[in-house]
Amino acid sequence: MPEEEEAAWYCLRTQPKREHIAAASLREIGEIEVVCPRLRYKKVTRRGKVWWVEPLFPGYLLARFLLAERQRAVSYAKGVSGILQFGQTTPTVGNRFMEDLRAELARGEDQRELITLKPVAEEGDEVELADGPLRGMTGTVIDVRPADERVRIFVEFLGQDQPVDVDLYSLLLPRKPFPGAGGLG
Repeated sequence: MPEEEEAAWYCLRTQPKREHIAAASLREIGEIEVVCPRLRYKKVTRRGKVWWVEPLFPGYLLARFLLAERQRAVSYAKGVSGILQFGQTTPTVGNRFMEDLRAELARGEDQRELITLKPVAEEGDEVELADGPLRGMTGTVIDVRPADERVRIFVEFLGQDQPVDVDLYSLLLPRKPFPGAGGLG
């Protein structure tokens, strides 16, 4: 009696900027589980602070299916360029990675595969101003007010440290480990 093949996770290449279209068309096929994570973050623009959403893996998404049964349907789905291969080998994505990724996605504010990134400043952080009249100056965070997205920092000005209130999004913050990344960071 031949062994039955199990569904596995595969990395799929998508057409440029069509990850969401490929994910939707794959979900319509049936018997295919799709994960197409996206990052959501605020960015300061000339119009003010604007929310941006972009794929976590630009040009790729992850799908779980039986390769022998669904390879052709997956390869020719709308928005899909192909299944990632190295020569004649079609690598699978590890179950542990997928569990960690799905756990991170489950922490999101909604169930639309969004990971919302928010800048985190803490007292004592050394920061640089990236925007405004004090652009390029460095300072030390002395107070954080997350409710109104403001930070008070000490900036050396005219030979003295001066407290200055600035927008949290106008700072270049130090890199910190991603909380709870569990192998993603």
